Amino acid sequence: MVTVLIFGQSLRQLVEEPELELDVTTPTTVGELLEANQDKVSELITLLRKGEILVTVNRKVGALDSPVRDGDTIKLTHNYNPSFDGPMWQNP
Repeated sequence: MVTVLIFGQSLRQLVEEPELELDVTTPTTVGELLEANQDKVSELITLLRKGEILVTVNRKVGALDSPVRDGDTIKLTHNYNPSFDGPMWQNP
């Protein structure tokens, strides 16, 4: 079982649960795991492919091709860039 934690209001609005438990029988990658569970995370996959989500696996920076095994924890967070979204930085 792999735990997937969803952080941020914008991502949580796309999935029903902020924490998912996904079955893993063999070593796989983050991308393959999420693709295999599209019924639970379909809206997130598009953002992942665009590079708009930061991935960590067991508290280490990861990516879609990062390996995951039974017992791992994956955290997904929205990749925030203030120059494109939200408040703009002001010069003094």
